[in-house]
Amino acid sequence: MPRMFTLNRRGVSRTLCLAAAGLLGLPAAWGQAWPVGKPISLVVGYPAGGSVDLVARTIAEPLAKRLGTPVIIENVGGAGGTIGAQKVVNASPDGYTLLLGSGSEVSIAKLYNGAIKYNGETDLSPVALIGVTPMVFVTNTKTGVKTMEEAIAKSKRERNQLSFASSGVGTPLHVSGELINLMAGTTFRHVPYRGAGQQLQDLLGGNIEFSVSVLSSALPHIESGKMIPLGVTTPTRSRAAPQIPALGENPKLKGYDMNVWFGLFGPAKLPAPMVVRLNKELNEILREEAVWQKLQKAGISNDGGTPQALTAFIKAETQRVRNVVNKAVATGAAS
Repeated sequence: MPRMFTLNRRGVSRTLCLAAAGLLGLPAAWGQAWPVGKPISLVVGYPAGGSVDLVARTIAEPLAKRLGTPVIIENVGGAGGTIGAQKVVNASPDGYTLLLGSGSEVSIAKLYNGAIKYNGETDLSPVALIGVTPMVFVTNTKTGVKTMEEAIAKSKRERNQLSFASSGVGTPLHVSGELINLMAGTTFRHVPYRGAGQQLQDLLGGNIEFSVSVLSSALPHIESGKMIPLGVTTPTRSRAAPQIPALGENPKLKGYDMNVWFGLFGPAKLPAPMVVRLNKELNEILREEAVWQKLQKAGISNDGGTPQALTAFIKAETQRVRNVVNKAVATGAAS
């Protein structure tokens, strides 16, 4: 990829580099992008403390250093991340408002809620995939359940009496719980929350029996013994917690596969040179040892890649989740 973002400021060199990159005719103002002192707002569609917030805070400081300007985390919680995403969709494509997005607000929520006004696949500019992480189906010590087999049996004995929490309708966590119901014939009722914090507090307090949580949010409680992990949602066990079985190891859930992914986005029509610059910096950040170790410890892969690869990834993931949502809606399970 041409290193057009480290250009000599003299006009001839700049023109030659732009021509080599095939970007002549694009706005010339990109050369003055991200001046020192004008902060970038990195929008997170959830309250502080959740997995999306963790990823945003992991990349914000190194991104600020590389761009030479502050990067401020803006938590805009509510509606499964869609309020924050809408803020970025509505923002000027000038590079000063970005989204640390996940599958929930970018693609899944609209499958559940036709009232959502934006289309995450066309109204945002993808920069790069940051990583993918499992979710984990958990319970508290009060249920007496220690395995997924016991959870399935308990649900079938106490039909429609047990609930699972998620961080909101249309989130990957919600879809994961509905997929358990579809595959195992369970009747866990969905209880949506605004974010991970209150969701896990209510689980630990015994106000709800089960929860689907992002692994990084649940791990501290699992390690302390206050929360019982029943299975991660990816096809294989997570390197961050190899002691937790994959849900697919249970015969009733064979082939089970769900995840949460994170990516960096700008508003639609973000100038191509800005996308290129952000993509380069983000890919290099994901290779930094401190960043890599923090993400791996939380069970999050550090993928990176091109904007085009992220676009193709979103399209495939959306279709896969659409199949689950359609089945859940058809059976009346989705709520």
